[in-house]
Amino acid sequence: MKLLALFLLATVPEFRVALPGYHYQFPRDHFEHPEFRTEWWYYTGNVHSADGHRYGFELVFFRQADREGDRENPSAWRIDDLYLAHLAMTDIDGHRFLNHRRLNRGGPGIAGASFQQARVWNGNWQARWDLATLQQTLTAAAEGIRFEFRLTSRKPAIIHGENGVSQKAAGAGKASYYVSFPRLEVTGRLNGVEVSGQAWMDHEWFTHQLESDQQGWDWFSAQLDDGSELMLFELRRIGGGIDPFSSGTYIAKDGRTRHLRRADFILQPLEWWTSPKTGARYPVRWNVSVPALGIGLECEAAVREQELAPEQKGSPVYWEGTVTYRGTASGVGYLEMTGYDKPVKL
Repeated sequence: MKLLALFLLATVPEFRVALPGYHYQFPRDHFEHPEFRTEWWYYTGNVHSADGHRYGFELVFFRQADREGDRENPSAWRIDDLYLAHLAMTDIDGHRFLNHRRLNRGGPGIAGASFQQARVWNGNWQARWDLATLQQTLTAAAEGIRFEFRLTSRKPAIIHGENGVSQKAAGAGKASYYVSFPRLEVTGRLNGVEVSGQAWMDHEWFTHQLESDQQGWDWFSAQLDDGSELMLFELRRIGGGIDPFSSGTYIAKDGRTRHLRRADFILQPLEWWTSPKTGARYPVRWNVSVPALGIGLECEAAVREQELAPEQKGSPVYWEGTVTYRGTASGVGYLEMTGYDKPVKL
């Protein structure tokens, strides 16, 4: 038994970890990194129709390596990576929230991410890139949600963190490579209606992120009317308290960035909403301040019921939805909150 266990351990592939000094190569790094265990592409945005009706949208692709099977198996259905995708729409003025999820293996092209094909997809949900212009096209269709959006970047991609990594805990490799397009102009059709607005795209890849004493995180994106953007996340510890590896990035109107450490910002919950599905209690109104930059904002959920709570046991439960900002500047963005039902495991 001991020899067999040693053999099995030897055949489990080792994954790379996120270390300082990584040499980013764009547009290649906007696509797949199979040498890392986990990867995701997040698209969130706020759009409106010509008559002013407001919507939020989310299209998220996850890749999780699952490579414990027979590596000699030649079948196209062999599971090397699992692909999960979430699709959501918030009808802000109609006070409705719809969401769907799907899980697939790569198989013969059912889901995947490919630099050669310049796309990330899961079934008929996809993000397709024009590598010459970096314009992206998002398409998705499910019950109650159907859209095709063209996304044009008004600012270049930015790299979060310090020395090329977004550190999430103490120790080498306990980090991610984290890239964002913080201001994407959106045009297209949503459920047959012409809409326009703006979106934010996040791409992270890593092998280890959270520690066992970290409960979850609160993540904020803000696209402000003065032309600046703000990304902040705080890591909550089991039993209370905020982890010192919480951080963020301020993006000025001209695209220059400033890394923000935990001591540089304050996130204070003001009001809570309890999910009737899961019983999780989420803060849906916050004070957000960055004193050194003179930023003082109130962040409020546009609709409180924006929890993604799949029926399947063991599926991730989290709140992610469109928010508004007012204060020293006004704007829109998205808020993601995880670990309010149980600790997140990555």
